[in-house]
Amino acid sequence: MKKAILATKVGMTQIFNEDGSLVPVTVLQAGPCVVTQIKTTENDGYSAVQVAFADKKEKLVKKPQKGAFEKAGVDPKKYLREFRFEKADSYNVKDEIKADIFAEGDHVDATAVSKGHGFQGSIKKCGNHRGPMKHGSKYHRHAGSNGTSSDPSRVYPGKGMPGRMGVDQVTVQNLVVVKVDPENNLILVKGAVPGPKKSLVTLKETTKTDLK
Repeated sequence: MKKAILATKVGMTQIFNEDGSLVPVTVLQAGPCVVTQIKTTENDGYSAVQVAFADKKEKLVKKPQKGAFEKAGVDPKKYLREFRFEKADSYNVKDEIKADIFAEGDHVDATAVSKGHGFQGSIKKCGNHRGPMKHGSKYHRHAGSNGTSSDPSRVYPGKGMPGRMGVDQVTVQNLVVVKVDPENNLILVKGAVPGPKKSLVTLKETTKTDLK
């Protein structure tokens, strides 16, 4: 991995290209992320860069985290993540990673926790077909048969059932960076990004550039 940054989702909007075509974009408040620790192969067994993002009140920080921030000389932050950069040793503690690490035309993978939809039935959650809507059927939006009684006398794994929907870690691959605003630390990505507004989004250099 060469490039990565933490961001918060601002929302969606649309912009126009030079040729006049409309492009739906997601606006991300990317960084600045502060380097709090450098992981080395000698000390930690692997090479990585630990970064912190989003200010947090000092009274809400736990003592172990507070000590780590004080050791790095960084103000308390809300999020801590590690990136295994190829040249992790080129970074120093207190360095900042800003939105300009990406440029227009770059391809990125966006990882976030999807929106929660609560407890849902199998029709909405799994796309199951409903039953007849006549009054006499008395079977409209039930899950239906789960398995036979004699053989195999069990429910096969993977059966679509009612349950909690959403709040899962989702990664959308190969999104295109449409515009970067270094002054305001904004990154505009084409298309939708998982999660509600103000949620944490991790942007990384894409691993699959041949996706359509």
